[in-house]
Amino acid sequence: MGTVTKFSEDVVPLGDLKVNPGKVVRHAHEAGRPVLLTSHGRGVAVVQSLAEFESAQEEREFMRAVVAGLTDLEDGRVLSLADVRRRLGLG
Repeated sequence: MGTVTKFSEDVVPLGDLKVNPGKVVRHAHEAGRPVLLTSHGRGVAVVQSLAEFESAQEEREFMRAVVAGLTDLEDGRVLSLADVRRRLGLG
């Protein structure tokens, strides 16, 4: 993901979504950035392309796995490469 919201382009009143949803969705897809929907000047939702959503979801899952791995390492829950191979039946 890593894209930065351009507030001059990517903040849209909720009414704009109601009037022309295709335009808002197309902008999110073409810009590769999420669109922040506002109501009464406050952010209420985000419209994001499916590709960006899936990419962000994969990144979050990867980061959770990294944190879990680092926690296991800090807590001494480690296996040698030989043990892993043996458990997986690879050697």
